[in-house]
Amino acid sequence: MNSTRSSTQIRLRPHDQRLHTRIGWLDSWHSFSFGHHYDPAWMGHRALRVINDDIVAPGAGFDWHGHKDMEIITWVLSGALQHRDDTGAEGIIRPGEAQHMRAGRGIRHGEWNASKDEPVRLLQIWLMPNQLNLDPGHRQEQIPVDSQRGVWLPIAGGDHAPLPMAADGQVQVAQGPGTLPIVIADGDSWWLHLATGSAQLPELDRTLSAGDGLAIDGPWKGSLSLGDDGQVLAFLLT
Repeated sequence: MNSTRSSTQIRLRPHDQRLHTRIGWLDSWHSFSFGHHYDPAWMGHRALRVINDDIVAPGAGFDWHGHKDMEIITWVLSGALQHRDDTGAEGIIRPGEAQHMRAGRGIRHGEWNASKDEPVRLLQIWLMPNQLNLDPGHRQEQIPVDSQRGVWLPIAGGDHAPLPMAADGQVQVAQGPGTLPIVIADGDSWWLHLATGSAQLPELDRTLSAGDGLAIDGPWKGSLSLGDDGQVLAFLLT
């Protein structure tokens, strides 16, 4: 029996239909409108505003620039990313580590590939804040994706996440293999972004490929099956 109710809304963002930026040092796929790329059909999903899948060449990166009133999460998929900002925070982010940067009333930062030899691949994620003009800040935490496979692990938001987030939602991650439950209340919505590998949603008779995004508006109850190399980020949006 299909567990989707008639009021449930499903929307797929295929990986090969994302917006694309390619310059000398950067290869970036945008799930939503970003920079000079504009698609009125894909402006974000509730508080979720940006998912950029970036590959940065060795030794290159994003020079100093500013943000205001945005909750920004960086999730590295391979390689290492160096971060510096004008609060004095600096560090290197590697796979299994998540960084949260609160732009608040204003922050300037730069991020560069920490290697001179290997590219770095990362997800740059922006969520609209539920409060404006907060104090800017930075925090980085380990997320045990390799040692705790097949379960949802909180990244940011909610009572149990290692990273705080002033946005109407939560961010979770899961690494395969495993089958994960999804329960979405009426009025809530999930956005699933498959970072790597493949995944199946049997109740929807749907397979996701790496880079695909899927919005599910509740009420809905089902499951997501990940293969060994599958990694998915879930955005639980109210």
